[in-house]
Amino acid sequence: MKTILTITGSDSTGGSGVQADIRTIAELGGYAVSAVTSITVQNTLGIQAFHDLPADIVKGQIEAIINDVQPDTVKVGMIRTTDTLSVVVEALLKYRPHHVIYDPIVTASNGDRLLSDDVIMQIRHRLLPLCSIVILRKGEAEGMFAASSTVRTLVLDDLLQHGLANSFSSALAAYLSHDEAMEHAISHAREYVRTLVARKSGLSGRSSQLYNDFLEAVRRHYRTNRDVAFYADCLNVSPRYLSQVAHRISGKSPKSIIDHTLTEALACQLRTTQLTIQEIAYGHGFTSQAQLAKFFRKQTGQTPSGWRKRKSPTPPQEKRESPPPAPPKGGGSLTPNPSPRREGSD
Repeated sequence: MKTILTITGSDSTGGSGVQADIRTIAELGGYAVSAVTSITVQNTLGIQAFHDLPADIVKGQIEAIINDVQPDTVKVGMIRTTDTLSVVVEALLKYRPHHVIYDPIVTASNGDRLLSDDVIMQIRHRLLPLCSIVILRKGEAEGMFAASSTVRTLVLDDLLQHGLANSFSSALAAYLSHDEAMEHAISHAREYVRTLVARKSGLSGRSSQLYNDFLEAVRRHYRTNRDVAFYADCLNVSPRYLSQVAHRISGKSPKSIIDHTLTEALACQLRTTQLTIQEIAYGHGFTSQAQLAKFFRKQTGQTPSGWRKRKSPTPPQEKRESPPPAPPKGGGSLTPNPSPRREGSD
């Protein structure tokens, strides 16, 4: 069983990074060893944060592995700092593995740039000449690396799913470690990725269902709870993840959705009932009329009494309000449809 060293970042979803490298290499009959360069905070919605490991820690990982098991194939992925680049280049120059596959990680799945211009320039001049082949994604790293060296490059233009290019380069490393010729290894790596697509093995999140559940929870509890943490607890997720989901689907924060729902309910009662403002305040979880007035003014730019006076000349049955905005695709309306609690006198 051939040993392959992967030098790259960690992807906590398992769709890319060192986790995917280990899985692919093992599936193709190799034994993966690793040196982690960066740790990411991410889920199926994308990367939220990075922590680049100190270069001396990366160096220690590489030397511990190479000195002991001497892998003859090395796959290089995420390198985000010049110090880490220096460590990797020094190791490749010193130990001279037979195959070096470089898969540049230039942008995140959400389009954020991951490499600085200085790191890219140094990669072009210091790392690329040491590589057997460089795997490029069409439209991403192609213009940065394709024409910068005499090293062989392969541009992938048909791998759109998260992690598939990573799986391709890991598979290529595995086939090369089995002493296959480059062309045969490339062909076999492409075939392997096609099987991944057919299996639809990617991880999918639950963001759409969670968003709909959040809207339903808001409709049930907006009268008594405006705290995002309350809704996150109801759904058994973190407030941060709930915020990511809401922004991704609606472009709004959970707090703004909750406040919008409550504001529309208040406006409806002010418009269609003769309840006192104080009664409406208590019925919607406010501790006083003044607290309601402050909230309503912040949301609409008007006081509750001013809103009521502006709407009162025309009876509700003679003046139809504009319909609420259409709900997000796949989700329910953000607008609750409360029936008036009481008509007529207080």
